[in-house]
This record gives sequence, C-alpha cells and structure tokens, in this order.
Amino acid sequence: MAQAPQAKYRKDYQSPSHTITDIDLTFELHDSATIVTAISQVKQLNESTTLELDGDGLTLKSLLVDQQQWNHFETTDSGLKITELPQQFTLTVVTEIDPQANTALEGLYKSDGAYCTQCEAEGFRRITYFLDRPDVLAKYTTTVIADKAQYPYLLSNGNRVEQGEMTEGRHWVKWHDPHPKPSYLFALVAGDFDVFRDQYQTRSGRNVALEIFVDKGNLDRANHAMVSLINSMKWDEERFGLEYDLDIYMIVAVDFFNMGAMENKGLNVFNSKFVLANDQTATDTDYLGIEAVIGHEYFHNWTGNRVTCRDWFQLSLKEGLTVFRDQEFSSDLGSRAVNRINNVRIIRGPQFAEDASPMSHPIRPEQVIEMNNFYTLTVYEKGSEVIRMYHTLLGEEGFQKGMQLYVERHDGTAATCEDFVKAMEDANGVDLSQFRLWYSQSGTPTLNVETEFDPQAQTYTLTVAQSTEATHDQKEKLPLHIPFDIELYNADGSVLELRCNGEKVSNVLDITQEKQSFVFEGVMEKPVPSLLREFSAPVKLEYDYSDEELTFLMVHARNEFARWDAGQMLLAKYIRSNVEALQSGNDVSLPASVVDAFRGVLLSEELEPAFIAEVLSLPSHNEVSGWYKTVDVDAVAQVLKALKVQLAMELTDELAAIYHSLQQTEYTIDHAAIGKRALRNTALSYLAHTEQGNQLAEQQYQRANNMTDTIAAMSAANQAQLACRETLMADYSQKWKHDGLVMDKWFALQGSNPAENVLDVIKQTMQHEAFSLKNPNRTRSLIGSFLNANPVHFHAIDGSGYRFAGEILRELNSVNPQVASRLIDPLLKLGKYDQTRQGLIKIELEKLRAMDNLAKDLFEKVTKALES
Repeated sequence: MAQAPQAKYRKDYQSPSHTITDIDLTFELHDSATIVTAISQVKQLNESTTLELDGDGLTLKSLLVDQQQWNHFETTDSGLKITELPQQFTLTVVTEIDPQANTALEGLYKSDGAYCTQCEAEGFRRITYFLDRPDVLAKYTTTVIADKAQYPYLLSNGNRVEQGEMTEGRHWVKWHDPHPKPSYLFALVAGDFDVFRDQYQTRSGRNVALEIFVDKGNLDRANHAMVSLINSMKWDEERFGLEYDLDIYMIVAVDFFNMGAMENKGLNVFNSKFVLANDQTATDTDYLGIEAVIGHEYFHNWTGNRVTCRDWFQLSLKEGLTVFRDQEFSSDLGSRAVNRINNVRIIRGPQFAEDASPMSHPIRPEQVIEMNNFYTLTVYEKGSEVIRMYHTLLGEEGFQKGMQLYVERHDGTAATCEDFVKAMEDANGVDLSQFRLWYSQSGTPTLNVETEFDPQAQTYTLTVAQSTEATHDQKEKLPLHIPFDIELYNADGSVLELRCNGEKVSNVLDITQEKQSFVFEGVMEKPVPSLLREFSAPVKLEYDYSDEELTFLMVHARNEFARWDAGQMLLAKYIRSNVEALQSGNDVSLPASVVDAFRGVLLSEELEPAFIAEVLSLPSHNEVSGWYKTVDVDAVAQVLKALKVQLAMELTDELAAIYHSLQQTEYTIDHAAIGKRALRNTALSYLAHTEQGNQLAEQQYQRANNMTDTIAAMSAANQAQLACRETLMADYSQKWKHDGLVMDKWFALQGSNPAENVLDVIKQTMQHEAFSLKNPNRTRSLIGSFLNANPVHFHAIDGSGYRFAGEILRELNSVNPQVASRLIDPLLKLGKYDQTRQGLIKIELEKLRAMDNLAKDLFEKVTKALES
C-alpha cells in the first residue's frame, strides 16, 4: 500500500473551526450523473479564515461564496480546503456524483431501481463537500427532482412543505426539517413503492401521519412493522415521557443495505429484513426482530437524534442507551425472562469473544482507523449492559430522573458519555466516579466468589474478588464498580432476608474493591446462593456450585433467569468434563441426575413454554469456545452433539409428548403462541436425532402453515443430516427462488450445513439465481453462516475454510468493504486456536495485508490481528 491509513484518537478531539446553521440541498437525480447543489449558511467559530470540508469521490462543478465565484480553494485527498473567507457567509457548492456505481452503499446509491442513502458514519461526504461530523448541527431543507414516472415518491427528512411539476416529465418535492441535526442523519429516497399508511395521535393530541414504503407487491408484509411502530410510539410516551415531534414518520424498506436500519430524522431507511413479514415468509424470530428494530430506530428520535453524540468515540452514548431501551420495550411487550436470556447469550458468546480478541476495546474507544469499525457488539450490547447497571443501581425511578435531566440539558446538542453520567449523578445525588471506568476499560471482568457458613455465629460470609485480564489494547486494569445481585435460599426454597450489622441490606451488593467480604447475619442453616441474578453486570462468574445446588436453583429460584442460568452452569460443568474425557479417549455422557433435572423442567406445568425452550437449548459452540484459552474445535463440537443426542434418547417419550401436544391449527403472533411453537420446535430439534426424526421433520414441513414451522423442520433435517434434507431444501428453493429475502433462510442453512462437502455445496449455491455477493443480506446469510455457525468446517485442519474466507474477503474488499469488515471477525480470533490453525489463518491475513487496495475497514482489523 502507498501509505498506511492513520489512526484517529479521542484525545485529539477539537471543536470545529466553523459551523453550518442551515443548509438548502437540491438533488437533480440521474443514475450516473446526479447533480447536488448545497447552499450552506456558515459561521466562523475561531480565528481561522480557512474552512476544510470533507469530500470523497465527488466531482466539483462550482464553488461560490456569497454568490461570487471563489477561487481561493484546493481539492485534497480528503476533501476541499477553502481560504481567505469572511466570518459569516453563504457557501454554494455544486457537485456531481454517480449513484449507479456506488456498490459500497454509503452516501447516495441505487437499490433495485430506487435511490437511497446511508450517511452514518461518514457517508454524507460522498454526496457533497461538508463538515461531515456529528457536532455540526444544521437545519436542512431538501428539494428532490426526478422523473415522475420512474420515481413518483421523493422523500427526505422533516415535513413535506412544497411540491410541483416540471417539463420533460420531471417533478419535485421540497422537505424541511425544523430540528437541527448532524449530516449523518440526512436521508433521501426516490422510487416507486407500495405505501402502507396509518396515523398516531400523540398524548398531547397531535396527529402524526405514518407511512411505510415497500417494494411493489409487498404491501401484505408491512402490517406488523406498522403495529410495532405504533406500539413503540405509545411505549416511549408511557415509560420515558418522550413524544414524537414531526408531522410525519416514514420508513422505507430496501433490499441492498449494509446495516439493519438507520434512524434518519423522520425518514428511517430499513433493511427489508426488518420490515417485511407475513406468516408464509417470516418466522417468529423475524417478527420479534422487526418489533425490536422498529422500536430501536424510533427510540433514537430522542436518544440519538434530538440528543446526538459529539464525536464517533461517543457512539455508545446513543447506541448503548437505545439498545437498552429497545430491550426494555421487547421485555415489556413480551417475555422478560426470554428476552433477558437472549440478550445475555449475545454478551456471553460473541461479545466476550470480542473482548478477548485483538479488536478488544472499551465501550468508548480511544482510537480508530475506520469509523465503520466502531459498530461493534462492545459498543452496542456491552454499552447496553452499562446502561442497565445504572438502572440496577438507581432503580426505575432514579434512572428516569436521570434520563429526564439528560434530555432537558442536552436537547438539540451533541453530547458526550460524560454528560450522561453527570445527569445520572446530579439527578440522584450519587457519586459515580468509579463507575466511569466502564467507559474506558476494555475486557471482561471475572468475579471469583467464595462462601463460608458459621453455624455457631449464624453468619454467612460472601467473599468476592474481581479481576480483568490484560487485553490487546490495555495491559493495566483497575477495580470496577460492579452491581452484584444475589439471593440466599433456605432448604425449603424460602428466601432469606439479607442483614449486615443489624440492618436490612439490598440484594444488589456494590463490588468496588479487588477483594471484599459481606457478612450476613441471622443465617440459621447453610443457604444456597443465587449469584449474579438477571446478569446484573457483564462479567464472568466463578463459583464452585455443586450439582445439587444447581438443580435446587433450577427448581426453587424465584427469578426465571436464575433458573435458566443454573441449568446453563450445570450443562457447562459437564461440557467441560466431557471435553476432557473425549481428549483422554473416554466416552461422553451426562449423569442421570442431570438428565432428570432437565426432565423436571420439560414436564413443569408452571413454567411458560418459551422459557422451557430456552432452558433446553444447549450453549452455542461459540459460547463454549470462549471458556478456553485454546479451544479444541472438534472436541467441543463432538461433545455438544453427543449431549444433545443423549438428552434426545433419554427424554424421547417426554419430548414426543410435548411435540404432539403443542401443535397449533392456526398461526398467530401473540407471545403465548410464539412460546408454544418455540418449545415444540426445540423438541423437534432433539427428536431429529431419534428413529422418528426423519418422519417428523418431513411431516412437519409438508403440513406447516407458517414459515416458523417450515424452517424448524428444515433446520432439524439440516443439523441432524436427515435423509429428507435434500428433498426439503430443493422444494423450498423451487418455491421461493424469486424472493431473495425468504431465500436468505435457505442460504443460512446451506452455510451451516454440517456435511463433509459443505464448501462444494456453498460454491455451487453462489451460482443460485437468488444469490448475489453484492447484496449484503445474501452474503451474510450464506457466507456469514459458514464463517460463524459452521465451526468444524470453517476451522478444518486442512485450511480449506480459511482459504475460502480469504477469497471472499479479497473480492468483497473492492465491492463492499463494510460487509467484508463484518465477515472477517472469526479470522481475528486466531489466538484461540492451535499452532497449525493459527498459521493457516495468518496466511490469509497476510494475503489481505499485501493487497494494494486494501480498504481502511479491513486494514485496521487485519493489522491488529497480525500484531497480536
């Protein structure tokens, strides 16, 4: 490479030399030569008479200052440098761009015949020369001009204020957004769509028009998104007291999109995956995902848009907070226990793995090369856990007081993580100095717990030691402030009141030192502790539970999450011991007492079916891999399969009874029905490993009246390699080959196929008429599932999986580097594997590093991985 991309550092933040208070944009849309005229009102903020604007891939047509041609400028590699400027002026910039050639899907691009934009993080600089940074907030007026027959809908941010006809069949629409916003929240869409319309009356009585734009023919798949949007608006008013602030709220579903969705002010652009659903095309998981993502983007209206982030190092300020809000929304509407379990699975699996990788970073990173690489599980999911810890420490009332103060202080501004902490402190009169370390310290803390019962003194002592291993980016670690939620149980299942020094104390203990002890008084018998309830902090727990204590908690814990967690810890003990047994040449098995514990859960009449399904779900290969310094890929896979087969064989009768009793004749998406399907299909995933598996899977596929049951049958056949697999896959492909979004489920099964010839199958599948490497959804479904959900073959000792990954990444590097950067993550964890596999992964990383045109997105990750 000519010159290595340079890192940017949080400590180097400087306020802009100028600001832009208003911008008037005009787009004359043409596929390969769109003309953009940007008229900006610019104010000087310091002594500088030089203005440096960001720009990428633009053709400058003209530059005016106060309507006069301006010659004091030069174009640079990163934009435009204008000199000898007055203190306040009107800047007119005319640029030409080529949306048709924009395969990176940043800025303005074409998606299946429609124009759309993606400007977060730094896409606006691909549209016009501008101060493309989140701390420059302007009021936008946007006029869009296009051919009326091809593009009858011309959309942008804010409220529609004017429209009209032009010559040669063209028309225009003008939009005005009264709320100042940074450039990353700008959006434009032009196309021909079907529109699903509704309205919402806010609590203050204003009527808001709601419009969801979908590709022609997809109107019957937009209803659930609209219901989710209305539920989001109502929930945010009731739970957070936040009301929508424009006359219209629009969502556009597009098929070519790098992200899940984007919260552009008043005009959300969505990946169609998170909008389109009906019972024939979408699974229950899809329905719940749509609800969560619609909520997430709507909640950004206040936590992201009205209050935005000062710089991209503060990304978790909006994302961690909004993920917490969408998790609470899903929990309030559905099963809180099941939602919490699924959130924790992400933290314990891929997020803990990210913490242990060369890409380890705090939720507020200190440096970055490519801003798009900030969009990580650490920033989002761990960031959400940090917000949840505020809630745990302060309670709902205290947390809401802090939120209200935060919004009051910072509405209409670009804030920092420190501003959020300060609002929580000031609203509640607390000192969160030590808690701030969560923003700057990377890695996963471990809590090691020891207990001692003194029958004479009737005391029970809990000693907690915290430690965080050195990470790639940070060697020294300090003690964190960790909320540690516990309960103590008597033998009869009753809960002990916690008392220290004669006073009743909270269930949430404040862990603030490297080691500290808590002595509980009035304890008559040795209790069973329930530790880290609700996963009250994103930490690893080490405590030497006996099998009896864990089975006790599976039955008696008041908290459903604690019951599930006890079951997971019980499984973890035997997964670990069986991996060791297998490595020593011994058989894999679960003792009868453990099987009985799961039988008890399966037959419980008091637990909801969705929760039972979660308890019966084994940890993923990726989560188990995170338990080891060096992971034995094949041994872990063999143990997980053997345990599943054993549970299937020993619980066949119970699983079969559950399976047949939970059949539903009609499909509904209420949470009770979703839970019953979840348990029934979990039972099928076990029964697939028994003699009746092939018949049951084939029968379910043929009789299914909804996509959830269809995919469950295919998944069971895929994972158990049943005889019917090929027939079912062929039938599905024939039926859905013209619908890429529905085919994504099929592609994911092909990628995760455990068959020995899976790479040949994948290469053949890439020729399928519905597949395109240029479409992020197709690529993530097929290639992403192979890299992330097919560990045995991706990590094949002959290196074939790594070579295939390298080939794909080199191709995507020039087509869509953002997608390539997301896909590369499994290769970055090379330190987890044996020397042979490390060597094979390094070869592929070195090939990438040697590329002349390696994108910044990949350069940063490849370099860090090889340095580690």
